[in-house]
Amino acid sequence: MNFRRTGLLIGALLCSVGAFADMPKEHLIPGGLALFELGQSKQPPVVRYNNQQVLVYAHGGANGQAPEWTAAIGIPLDAKPGQSSATYGNQKLTFTIGSHKYAEQRLQVQNKHVNPDPKAMERINTEAARMGKIFKSFNKPEAQTWPQMIWPAEGPLSSPFGLRRFFNGEERNPHTGLDIAAKRGSRIVAPADGVIRDTGDFYFNGNTVMIDHGQGMITMFCHLDRIDVKPGQVVHQGDMVGIVGATGRATGPHLHWTLSMNNARVDPRLVLPPHPSEKK
Repeated sequence: MNFRRTGLLIGALLCSVGAFADMPKEHLIPGGLALFELGQSKQPPVVRYNNQQVLVYAHGGANGQAPEWTAAIGIPLDAKPGQSSATYGNQKLTFTIGSHKYAEQRLQVQNKHVNPDPKAMERINTEAARMGKIFKSFNKPEAQTWPQMIWPAEGPLSSPFGLRRFFNGEERNPHTGLDIAAKRGSRIVAPADGVIRDTGDFYFNGNTVMIDHGQGMITMFCHLDRIDVKPGQVVHQGDMVGIVGATGRATGPHLHWTLSMNNARVDPRLVLPPHPSEKK
């Protein structure tokens, strides 16, 4: 069976039909998305990539017919350029990851956030395992249509996704989220329906909220001044989850927003409508 990537089709629709601006957009680079049309099926197809089940979403299926399904595969930021593939039963979904050079960012922060002491490292490792367990989880939502997203905060974009970051001159992990330079105390809302999986004060992230949107799609919000939700709470798109702050490793008030799909951190802009600053 032949499977067709949907990037060119969706790209054409994005140029001509505004209603499709909030559908996922294919970008075959580290930190991007690969999209595959899987055909019709009454049951949700099971697709795996890097030992993780990936998100599939249904569309069509009117008049009692089986819906069409699309797989949205997150490509890790550390993925090497070249051919890669996911599995669908006995079939392979093959795609080529292109090379991409992300910009650099150099920041001055407190030394404890660059070279933590052993006690802090123990805390950091514990928190990393805690977050990792959520990023690797796969919970099926009630609806398996695409979870169309809205921007979680108002403000100009500052640090983009994928930046190579240097703190006090020392290179550290790339920027796995998108920064919105919202004002301190401004609202942060759920970008789509989901369940709050964790909240807390983390060493680097500061006050943090993690939302599970189903099928391995997790969003994480960092540096909050205040958290307004609790683990296990169901939230709907637009519900307030907290307010913007500068807790943790932050040089000023802003919202750091991470999007994870099949345990791969991907660029949130691939699942969003255009930012207000981009609208003509």
